[in-house]
Amino acid sequence: MERETLNRLLRLGLEKGASDIHFQVGYLPLYRFNGNLVELRYKVLTPADTEEFARMLMEQEPEDRRNLDFNERDLAFELSGEGRFRVNISRQRRYYNLVLRVVPPTIQSFADLNLPSSLKEIAKLRRGYVLVTGATGMGKSTTLAAIIEEINRTRNSKIITIEDPIEFVFTHDKSIITQREIGTDTDGFPDALRAALRQDPDCIMVGEMRDLETVDTSLKAAETGHLVFSTIHTSDVASTINRLVSFFPVEEQLNVRARLADNLEAVVSLRLLQNLKKDGRVPAVEVMRSTRTIQECIKDPARGAEMTNYIARGRSEGMQSFDQHLLDLYRANKISLETTLSAASNPTDFKTKLEMEGLVTESEGEEEKQEVPVQLEPDDRF
Repeated sequence: MERETLNRLLRLGLEKGASDIHFQVGYLPLYRFNGNLVELRYKVLTPADTEEFARMLMEQEPEDRRNLDFNERDLAFELSGEGRFRVNISRQRRYYNLVLRVVPPTIQSFADLNLPSSLKEIAKLRRGYVLVTGATGMGKSTTLAAIIEEINRTRNSKIITIEDPIEFVFTHDKSIITQREIGTDTDGFPDALRAALRQDPDCIMVGEMRDLETVDTSLKAAETGHLVFSTIHTSDVASTINRLVSFFPVEEQLNVRARLADNLEAVVSLRLLQNLKKDGRVPAVEVMRSTRTIQECIKDPARGAEMTNYIARGRSEGMQSFDQHLLDLYRANKISLETTLSAASNPTDFKTKLEMEGLVTESEGEEEKQEVPVQLEPDDRF
């Protein structure tokens, strides 16, 4: 299969606004739009097709990493002058399976991404531990890039990013930025973190909290006075604390909770929801900031469930719960009633509250406009 064919398939995803592209043996090329997979009526892919795609995507890797003798690998690929992709290549039933996450060409602002303005205050922090959380595809990397870019734009700092692979490419503004890629520039997150502490950083961004050593080393970086950002695959603040603690042996967990209470400055949790026009998605965001009460809840495993209530009471301190932000989005006409209720922690209570405030009648929302799916048809480029 010719290189230009692959470029056309990737270019189509960029032009149509896909978030992900899938190439799998026995299927048509698949593109994800607003959470839904859509087929391109092109051709069913063969084992030879996906193997050739894998070889082409790896041509930008260092020479010693271009062979296909592996079971899975993450890497970055750039379509020169048009866009970047985070690529995962894996084997399934002896064949190569490829998933490409589309990386937006520019780093968008908080306003562009419909993120709460309180994130600007998080970008002003000088030390501590900040986590951006959410399920796969909820916008963690995009949000973290917006925070780093805000720091880059507003103050003189040394920023080091450690990523697997590098996604957004930053351009120096007021800050100096060093971007290191696992497997290309360094062997792993813990090694790169330890090295970063000797490189005079103000801010360190770690792509993901994956294991005990990475969590422990990043916490130590925060404890030594650095500002550390990272992501983790958890759904909200309480589950984030529990997940971090679970990396450690049981006998160390109370001490880890104390360390987190002293250093965790903020948690930003994301859920992408279908917008009112059904042509895109908007984030519902829970924001936790460190207070004395929150610190006590982190230390005591029995008080984890209390955090959501304290977050909801802390709007004056830049905090908000998911339900509070859902209400803001619904009032602003950004999401439908159906979407609002489906994402609420207690849909029945939430709807009753809306009815009491006169924001919805009992019959409203019963008839929802059907979404028109994106249509992908081959054109003369293929």
